[in-house]
Amino acid sequence: MTDNNIFTKIDALVAEEHELRSKHAAGEISDGEEHDRLKALEVELDQCWDLLRQRRAKREFGENPDTAEARPASTVEGYLN
Repeated sequence: MTDNNIFTKIDALVAEEHELRSKHAAGEISDGEEHDRLKALEVELDQCWDLLRQRRAKREFGENPDTAEARPASTVEGYLN
């Protein structure tokens, strides 16, 4: 996956987040539905940003960024801010 592919995925996830919020505001989905999907989107976004950071680090140290792999949600969500 290239950086551009990752950014495209991020854009799609953010668009879905906005759509969910609009549907919730319009009463088309419940609080629970919105909350569950937003949590899943947050995890996917965190994985995308982590993958971009891995790719950048590999590039910086002369390694092939294409060897970076998305980490499991349990790993990415365990990072401290």
